[in-house]
Amino acid sequence: MRNEVLDRQGEMPKSNGEDNKRGDVSSTGRKITLKSIFLGDFLIGGFLRRQALLLALITIYTVIYISNRYSCQQEMIEIDRLRKQLVDIKYDALTRSSELTERTRQSRIEEYVSEKNSELQTSTAPPYVVE
Repeated sequence: MRNEVLDRQGEMPKSNGEDNKRGDVSSTGRKITLKSIFLGDFLIGGFLRRQALLLALITIYTVIYISNRYSCQQEMIEIDRLRKQLVDIKYDALTRSSELTERTRQSRIEEYVSEKNSELQTSTAPPYVVE
């Protein structure tokens, strides 16, 4: 005779026989079929109840990941907009700088003075340093 340990209900424990070889039988002995998936019967199984906190944590991390990605995309759009605005401002500054350079040239100033009939003239003597 063999001495075998009985489980809590007084029954012999199940052996690792044909029931669990394919892996399609849950711990309660029910088969997972397409019908049980559509009806949601697999949700009441012990595995999902045991893993509920893990599933909730995964869901929370997924929501955080999606919101982080969305905010990152919004910041990237803002950075692109500001870069375009910076390029436009640089071109405006370059344009104004060239206009200022053109207006302050000696020939342009001489033309302006002659139009106003002023008695100012360009010096013919070279500049010198006063010590």
